Amino acid sequence: MEFVLSLGLGVGLAAACGIRVFLPVLVMGLAARAGFLELGAGFEWMADTPALLALTAAVVFEIGAYYIPWLDNLLDTVAMPMAVVAGVMVSAASIETTSPLLQWTLAAVAGGGTAGLVRAGTALVRGATTAMTAGLGTPVVSTGENGAAAGLSVLALVAPLLVLAAVLLLVAVVGAVVWRRAARSPARAYPRQPDEPLRGDLWKSTG
Repeated sequence: MEFVLSLGLGVGLAAACGIRVFLPVLVMGLAARAGFLELGAGFEWMADTPALLALTAAVVFEIGAYYIPWLDNLLDTVAMPMAVVAGVMVSAASIETTSPLLQWTLAAVAGGGTAGLVRAGTALVRGATTAMTAGLGTPVVSTGENGAAAGLSVLALVAPLLVLAAVLLLVAVVGAVVWRRAARSPARAYPRQPDEPLRGDLWKSTG
C-alpha cells in the first residue's frame, strides 16, 4: 500500500510539473522541510535552504513570465524538456521501493511521461487561447494554471490515491487529444492543389 501511495504522490507532483515546472518541486521541498514528507535517498538536498531559495526564485520568474503573452509561448518550448526532467525527479524522490531499477523506470515512464503529456496539453490550450483572444486571455489562463499547479501539488501530498486516479484520467484525455491533433497534422501540411490530379487519375493517365 505504501508503494501505491508513493506512486500516487510522485505521479501527482509530476502532473503538476507539467503545468508549472518549479512550483511542485518547491512544494515538495517545503513539505519535507516541515517534516510532512520523507524524501528518497539522495534527494534530501531538496529541503535544504539554498535549494528552497533557488526554487522560490525560479517559481516567481516562471509565474511572472506566463503573464506576458509573447513570452509564455516561447517559454512553453523551453519548459517541455524541463517539465519532463522535473517530473522524473519528483517521482524518483517519492517512490518507495528497494529496487533502484524499478524506481527510475517508473519515474521515467510514469513521472516523465505524465509531465510531458500534461505539458503538451497546457501548451495547446495556451496557444489556442492566445490566438483566439490576441493575448488578452493570457492572464486568466495563467492564473488558472497557477492555481491548478498549486492545488494539485498539495492534493498529491494529502490524497495521493485520489490524485493518481484523476491524473490517469487526465493523461488519457490529454493523450487522446494530442494524438488526434498529431494524426491530422500531416494531412494539413500538404494540402492537395486544385489542379493536382488524384492518384487514380494519375494512374489512368500513365497507364
